[in-house]
Amino acid sequence: MPTPLLSNPIVIAGLLFVILSLVFYTSSLDKPFWKKFYSYVPALLLCYFIPSLLNTFGWIDKQDTTLYKFASRYLLPASLVLFTVSLDLKAILKLGKKALAVFLAGTIGVIIGGAVAMVVVGSIFPEVMQKQGDEEIWKGLATVAGSWIGGSANQTALKEVFQPSPTLFGQMVTVDVIVGNLWTAVLLLGIGYNQKLNTFLKADTSMIEEVKNKIETYRASIARIPTLKDEMLVLTVGFGATALAYIGSDWLMPIMEANKAWLVSHNLSSLISQFFWVVVIATLIGLGLSFTKAKELEGVGASRMGSILLYFLVATIGMQMDVLEIFKEPKFFLIGVIWMVIHAICIITVAKIIKAPYFFIAVGSQANIGAAASAPVVASAFHPALAPVGVLLAVLGYAVGTYGGWLSALLMQWVFQHLF
Repeated sequence: MPTPLLSNPIVIAGLLFVILSLVFYTSSLDKPFWKKFYSYVPALLLCYFIPSLLNTFGWIDKQDTTLYKFASRYLLPASLVLFTVSLDLKAILKLGKKALAVFLAGTIGVIIGGAVAMVVVGSIFPEVMQKQGDEEIWKGLATVAGSWIGGSANQTALKEVFQPSPTLFGQMVTVDVIVGNLWTAVLLLGIGYNQKLNTFLKADTSMIEEVKNKIETYRASIARIPTLKDEMLVLTVGFGATALAYIGSDWLMPIMEANKAWLVSHNLSSLISQFFWVVVIATLIGLGLSFTKAKELEGVGASRMGSILLYFLVATIGMQMDVLEIFKEPKFFLIGVIWMVIHAICIITVAKIIKAPYFFIAVGSQANIGAAASAPVVASAFHPALAPVGVLLAVLGYAVGTYGGWLSALLMQWVFQHLF
């Protein structure tokens, strides 16, 4: 393995901030080229894609996940709190039925997509289906199903249930990350065509606009130039709530571990994940604070601070992706791509039928595929006020991820045993 050009996480973090600053600087320029460019390519997509080139070209150590773990475990919960502290829960719940329907359509697409993809690829490349024991491909794909409906906690749970070999599991993690992240890029790219897509879907976006306008009006009414005291208070709320979330998860984990056998037998293994509880507790704290005077922190930039934390997370997610990995196991990746296409067909079809806007497609899909790490990111790309919608749907994804992944695994097992 060649020595990476950059190995110090502090140096890499500085470089990521330089990249983020350049993206947002150019996106703010009032020049024809940049205005046209960013009308088609969302700034958020570049915050994700440019750092991935650091990995692809071998400039950083792709095995080092120090920055990602820091961002996902500490900055993400803090950003979730800062996004939800100004939440208008009643307005968000008005979006409920269509948002839930599109989310569940995406879940169904993942459940059935793996089996269909196996049939297609297995018919063309039968050798993929020949391995036995812990190398049986459906066992590895089961872990992808858990990840694509819920998240890493659900993926780990299904790994323990179906026991794929370490080699197979490693290959499937690569499929999960690369295909999932490429799909995120597609969804972000679609934001540039939001109006055209809504026209195609014949979608009524009035409810989303009402939520955005209501929150914007409220923010304008409380906005003021922040003082040092205000900014310290914002950070205290975000990271203080994160600390409380970890205290709560530390208290719950021994209880979960003591009941591990029962939880596993009832397919509730995701409850054993500390990160699951950190996200849930942080979100609940943010929701609780939204009913108090803490809501007025939005006037001094609570969600703006949350966006900074979230964009850094996006950059750390991007730097994990090596776009060249797709050529190393092309048959496995072909399964992943077909699987994702089926997920997309299901979610777009339902959105078309119920005339749901593209916002629900993008966020509902990411609540399945990317969970809490990317659903609020995609939602905030439409508007920061809508980030809590992604948070709430992502938590729902955690709740159904193991069950949905288990059903998907049974379908893939049947295909493997009866058709090959």
